[in-house]
Amino acid sequence: MAPVSATTTTTWHDLLAGDELAHLATEAAREARTAPLPATLQPAVREALTRGGIHELYAHQAEAYGAARGGGNVIVTTGTASGKTLAFNLPVLDALAADRHARALYLYPTKALAQDQARSLGALGVAAVRAAIYDGDTPTERRRQIRGWANLVLTNPDMLHIGILPRHDLWGDFLHNLRFVVVDEAHVYRGVFGSHVANVLRRLRRLARIYGTEPQFLLASATIANAGELAHALTGQNATVVEDDAAPRAERTVALWNPPLLDAELGLRASALGEASRLLAGLAGRGLRTICFAKSRKSAELIHRFAVDRLDAKTAQRLAPYRAGYTPQQRREIERRLVEGELLGVTSTDALELGIDIGDLDCAISVGFPGTVASLRQQWGRAGRRGHGLAILIASEDALDQYFMREPPALLERRVEAAILDHANPRVLDGHVAAAAFEAPLDGDDAATLGRETLERAPHVPELRQTQHGWVWAGKEAPAARVPLRSTSPDAFLVVDASSGDVLGLAERERAYSTLHEGAVYLHLGRQYLVRELDLEARRALVEPFDGDWYTQAKKETETSIEEPLRVERRLGLELSFGRVSVTEQVVAYQKKAVADGSTLATIPLELPATTFDTEAVWFVPRPHQLDGLEAMPLLLSSLHAAEHSLIALLPLWAMCDRWDIGGLSTNLHLDTGAPTVFVYDGHAGGVGIAARGFDQFEGWVADTAELLAGCPCERGCPSCVQSPKCGNLNEFLDKAGALTLLTRMSNSG
Repeated sequence: MAPVSATTTTTWHDLLAGDELAHLATEAAREARTAPLPATLQPAVREALTRGGIHELYAHQAEAYGAARGGGNVIVTTGTASGKTLAFNLPVLDALAADRHARALYLYPTKALAQDQARSLGALGVAAVRAAIYDGDTPTERRRQIRGWANLVLTNPDMLHIGILPRHDLWGDFLHNLRFVVVDEAHVYRGVFGSHVANVLRRLRRLARIYGTEPQFLLASATIANAGELAHALTGQNATVVEDDAAPRAERTVALWNPPLLDAELGLRASALGEASRLLAGLAGRGLRTICFAKSRKSAELIHRFAVDRLDAKTAQRLAPYRAGYTPQQRREIERRLVEGELLGVTSTDALELGIDIGDLDCAISVGFPGTVASLRQQWGRAGRRGHGLAILIASEDALDQYFMREPPALLERRVEAAILDHANPRVLDGHVAAAAFEAPLDGDDAATLGRETLERAPHVPELRQTQHGWVWAGKEAPAARVPLRSTSPDAFLVVDASSGDVLGLAERERAYSTLHEGAVYLHLGRQYLVRELDLEARRALVEPFDGDWYTQAKKETETSIEEPLRVERRLGLELSFGRVSVTEQVVAYQKKAVADGSTLATIPLELPATTFDTEAVWFVPRPHQLDGLEAMPLLLSSLHAAEHSLIALLPLWAMCDRWDIGGLSTNLHLDTGAPTVFVYDGHAGGVGIAARGFDQFEGWVADTAELLAGCPCERGCPSCVQSPKCGNLNEFLDKAGALTLLTRMSNSG
């Protein structure tokens, strides 16, 4: 990436000035590399492409078509707006046009994406294609018609899991003729959700085989570090990786923007929302079409409101917010206005990050690092598809954001993260073993599709009985309905909006006590709710909408015990371990904190039961020379605690996860090791591979964390380095200097 030339003159040039500008660079334009339309294309498909103005393919689209035509599975992992949709559509449309019996199943993580793809397929106008959406919104009377008539069904993993696979007898003809399964936005399927979806896809493969077919899988993903591994983890089969992006790219200016520091010691900065509204208003006022991504509904609404206040009435009318909670009709209208150029600016949650077509924009602003480099690239990819674009990251006070402001290459030159999942986690797998047995008796032949782990778990799953035909379901109702795809816990707590009766979501028991205790401020899709009641017997939390200016943080006591080390290596001068641990947590109180400055308004005691769960962890015992000068208490504990926090803050850079997916514990004397020890563990029961990724990438992870601490301007620690929004000890006993000393010594031991 080259620095921006001093001679570059753009309409945003005067906006990108001042101390807030932490970094400015340009990404060079790139010419397209093309290939002719394949000679083997069915005439109807070729004619449809020609009508749509497509006379040649990008080289990676042609590569994907060739690989799919060869009969194998394919994963396309190229940049935003690189034509991934056509890459997987071509082989499917070709097959449907050639064989009137052939069927295809398209999976999308959201209903909006399925709607968007259905519109695109309709616009192509290939006569042989009969596409239909089959999801929770599909009227009952339409479902039978779709099963018999459609040869291309668009759905989501939830409907496949609960509504299609358990009723496969109604889908016999479709499954018998299933040629292709398309998995779009595959990078979304990571962690717990991805682990569940991997089992759903294995169940689909198994049923297709029972009905006499072996469908090909075509996957599309944002650019990730381990596309081939992800495809195998999701499907249980190998896939050809198509990653050489041949699409054209216009020149793009990249700006890293850090709100002014108001208090260096406390790490307090001016509002990122205020900076975003100022830039959005400035760009829209110059006629530049801009999208601004915020992390919550409330933030999106506030940025919109502040930007409108800065503009004249005529321009202000050309701005709109876009977020979850709007009706489908409202969303379609905003999308239409964007595509047709009526809107100049839109503020959005990540609802518009995925592949919905919203036309060509000039600028993209990300307010706060979205959690992964892959997501940031998705957001930035919305800008400058045709002409010179502008991409801006406005930093929050979060440690990772501030690290990038001080170390731009760590963001701009970094390979994107690896998407991690573990379908064999028993807490995830057991429900799918039951579901598979309900769908058809389990026997030894099923290891080829479901995996040997499924047969190993069958004797341990209640309500399964072994018969001469294999393991069969002996329960009453279909077990799939008991298995939520976004939780490792079948006894998860329901979160219910008491004002409307709507079910907002699920929370695993391990998390419910710290996030859904009475009095907690709970976030759902970026909206705040206040928890009025947590019913432990009914496993239900009643919440109501909340607009207060305070938030809550739980205080909890945590213990870990080592169950089984699985890997032990000498790394960075110490003994590094990875294995299974048991974590016991008890929430004992919570604090109400002011949004404005983080000050504590009140501390309220709680009486909640302890929870214990098994998970995976990485842990290390520093050597005496690495702790030289830090041995005295409380300095030792404070140094280890600060190191644990900062390591947790940086692990999302290496594993595609959220800080809230990770837990940790640091102690001056652990009962199992007999020494000072730091643990970082998967926050989901059973583990989904996050700690394992930390073990594999330990050297880079520690080096990044030491850089984070060294670069933070505060003296004793702040939210931008060692303080954590989820600390069970409420950020007490943290020594930044001690943590930096320890991590630097470790890094230098490599």
